[in-house]
Amino acid sequence: MADHSIPEARTPEAPVVEETPAAAEGVSRRRLLTTAGATGLVLGTAGGAVGYAAAPSGATPLTSLGEGQVPFHVKHQPGITTPAQARGHLIAFDLAAGAGRKEATALLRCWSDTARRLMAGEPAGSGDTDVARDAGPSSLTVTFGFGHSFFGRTGLEKQRPVSLDPLPDFSSDHLDKNRSNGDLWVQIGADDALVAFHALRALQKDAGSAARVRWQMNGFNRSPGATAHPMTVRNLMGQVDGTRNPKPSEADFDQRIWVPESGSDDPAWMANGSYVVVRRIRMLLDDWEELSVKEQENVIGRRKSDGAPLSGGGETTEMDLEKTDEAGNLVVPINAHARITRPDQNGGAAMLRRPFSYHDGFDTDGVPDAGLLFICWQADPLRGFVPVQRKLDRGDALSTFIRHEASGLFAVPGGAAEGEYVGQRLLEG
Repeated sequence: MADHSIPEARTPEAPVVEETPAAAEGVSRRRLLTTAGATGLVLGTAGGAVGYAAAPSGATPLTSLGEGQVPFHVKHQPGITTPAQARGHLIAFDLAAGAGRKEATALLRCWSDTARRLMAGEPAGSGDTDVARDAGPSSLTVTFGFGHSFFGRTGLEKQRPVSLDPLPDFSSDHLDKNRSNGDLWVQIGADDALVAFHALRALQKDAGSAARVRWQMNGFNRSPGATAHPMTVRNLMGQVDGTRNPKPSEADFDQRIWVPESGSDDPAWMANGSYVVVRRIRMLLDDWEELSVKEQENVIGRRKSDGAPLSGGGETTEMDLEKTDEAGNLVVPINAHARITRPDQNGGAAMLRRPFSYHDGFDTDGVPDAGLLFICWQADPLRGFVPVQRKLDRGDALSTFIRHEASGLFAVPGGAAEGEYVGQRLLEG
């Protein structure tokens, strides 16, 4: 859990209020996947469907929470720099036996159409479940990525990026292979639980016989507006988590997070994309909560109350790593998590963290199965995630209280332009 920040403040776009002609009867999505080879196949209808966010005349308008809308057709896929949402689902799929490039092409085309509709506050299309009928878009985002195994399954090995090589082993790993990796990866985020589930269900149904679910994880964050003013989120340890996230306003943000359009060793189809590392990190909360607040602060290197460094100041004050107390001891312990994860302590390595907390109940002995769905973005995982994790592996005070239980690395291409689907430049290039 590196020491970065994720802003919560958002300025929602205007609600979707335009009504469009009713959708005509279309080809079912399951049937579509069986006829995947047709080039130029168009999903949905020209007019679209009446948006869920379109309120009848005289009806009470949506609240600001429901009206938030994130565009689908953008330079970089949504759900990366989008402010953290209250609800999230992560789901990985493996292509079914016998499915290949043709089926994957139809699936990504289908998924992209569904994502575009749902992010606009519209029904998913034919066979919509009506789960989110009364809700607006609620800042829904859907993000798609490709795993290392996808390229062998589709005959696209020559297009597999070197940056997608498997992550090295770390001594602190206790990974469940059944909940790691996968051919395809989908991230769903929204500020309403039903809107998020609606998208999850729609995409799972779209997969039909072309792909099967490998694993799925559910997460949450603080709801927008739950605090008196926008704040950095807290994790399940009660710590302010994410104070030093790189920001889009910083001069080197694009270089650190996005694959460039030219001058890169990555294949052309990854232009404007990014690489995501996903880790299910269990927090040993019973052990953690036995520590005093002072002991917890020494593990992290920051005050629990406001996230300020132990060396003084406020949350965003630069940490003084050399400051000592009256006895000559470092104020920020040498193995404090915040010290070890600083970019200037890791050759400038940085990543954009956008996690969700999770709670999956209790073990038979009453121990909570809870922690962090760690999600980080970078232009090159070997220069972002890997060096930081290697250093944490060698002596992070926090490692006693966490356990890495699942892992995945995925290539996330740039956003789809109007008339395109996500991954089109890979699958049809």
